[in-house]
Amino acid sequence: MEIQQFQVQPYQQAQNQALKSYHPIPMVFSKAKDVHVWDPEGRKYLDFLSAYSAVNQGHCHEKILNALSQQAQQLTLSSRAFHNDKFPIFAQHLTSMFGYEMILPMNTGAEGVETALKLARKWGYEKKHIPKNEVIVPPKGYLQSVRELCSKYNVLMIADEIQTGIGRTGKLLACEWESVRPDVVILGKALGGGVLPVSAVLADKDIMLCIKPGEHGSTFGGNPLASAVAIAALEIVEEEKLAERAAEMGQVFRSQFLDIQKAYPHIIKEVRGQGLLNAVELNAKGLSTVSAFDICQSLKERGVLAKPTHGTIIRFSPPLTIRLKDLTEASKAFKDVLEHDLANMQRQSEGNDPHSPPEPCDRCGRIK
Repeated sequence: MEIQQFQVQPYQQAQNQALKSYHPIPMVFSKAKDVHVWDPEGRKYLDFLSAYSAVNQGHCHEKILNALSQQAQQLTLSSRAFHNDKFPIFAQHLTSMFGYEMILPMNTGAEGVETALKLARKWGYEKKHIPKNEVIVPPKGYLQSVRELCSKYNVLMIADEIQTGIGRTGKLLACEWESVRPDVVILGKALGGGVLPVSAVLADKDIMLCIKPGEHGSTFGGNPLASAVAIAALEIVEEEKLAERAAEMGQVFRSQFLDIQKAYPHIIKEVRGQGLLNAVELNAKGLSTVSAFDICQSLKERGVLAKPTHGTIIRFSPPLTIRLKDLTEASKAFKDVLEHDLANMQRQSEGNDPHSPPEPCDRCGRIK
């Protein structure tokens, strides 16, 4: 079958042929390096989304690409039916780095969640003798309260650290901010350094060994190519002290945006976050008929890429390698949008209905 050469814009082509499960900013990535992205026309942008934390180490990190290239020329897949010489190194590095006894490798974050839930059910059947198909949901609360409740009632605490882990919040795991050690941790995204999908579930032997051989499999889980890339990705986090950097740069980011909030208190409702996972919540009344998506569109024109979530909230989560000058450039761009662009956007959107039903978040589907 001959592949047709489409003349239509890439994002228009994607809309025609792919399910619209996201609401993307109309901008096409052509090249990326560290914290910068270029479109096909050669325009340079600061990336403040970093593929939802998949590129904590920065786009196309040389060490990760070298690991990928070298391993791809030797061995890419063995399946779990055989051993390979890279997975044991990856397993040892990951368990020692995060302080757990065992690892179950998967490929994507979604697989990691599925695996953790399966593990929790198996543990419940074997360790607590829970009848199968019974669902027990622990009470909601703060992480420390959840830990205490789970320990008190012998319920597994599972932490989904797919986006928040591997240095994003200024600690290796976000749970560490409350000195909490979950029973099960799910990792993904930055584990593959933005190069390959890699995920893993971490737990100690008493939990992990509830799954017996033949009860759970992943053909590509722990493959040598992914293992080599993951080893490099973890080493970068350690060698470049990315968690510490995220904590430091995150404080700078929030300080700069809090200064902007003081100048525009009717527009910015709240600036919040931890490390380099931050959000700016806008005041819907102050925005009038302008949306957070419109603000992101205007930011894009000023060379900064960010994404709205839940209607009036803009997420800012750049690669952890970002520098002070980049943060300053981004905060200036945001201030310029409010100072120079917002009034014009409000005039242009005067005919829009400010009370129209909000669109669901393209990450979680929740409507706020």
